[in-house]
Amino acid sequence: MAYDKKFKQRVLEYLAEGHTQTSASKIFKIGTTTIKEWKKRLGAGESLDAKIRCRKPKKIDPEKLQAYAAANPDAYISEIAAEFGCVRSAVQKALKKLGITRKKRG
Repeated sequence: MAYDKKFKQRVLEYLAEGHTQTSASKIFKIGTTTIKEWKKRLGAGESLDAKIRCRKPKKIDPEKLQAYAAANPDAYISEIAAEFGCVRSAVQKALKKLGITRKKRG
């Protein structure tokens, strides 16, 4: 959970008033390590805004997987993994997210 910028500024203002990090930690109910990190970022001239996370792109495109599964209903998971260049567990997880089962019903 990211803290609001105003909250971070209030904690740092509290420290600037002469209070210790331990007392600020107890009053604002946050860890001292978090306070140290905020002070370090502010001292380096960085913003107190929440950091934007960069996630890796997915190896298996859900649309392509769904189309492949529809075109090849009898394909083994190992064949699908070879087609997409990944491991079997990644294919299993992706299929589960899409709601595609390998069971034959009929």
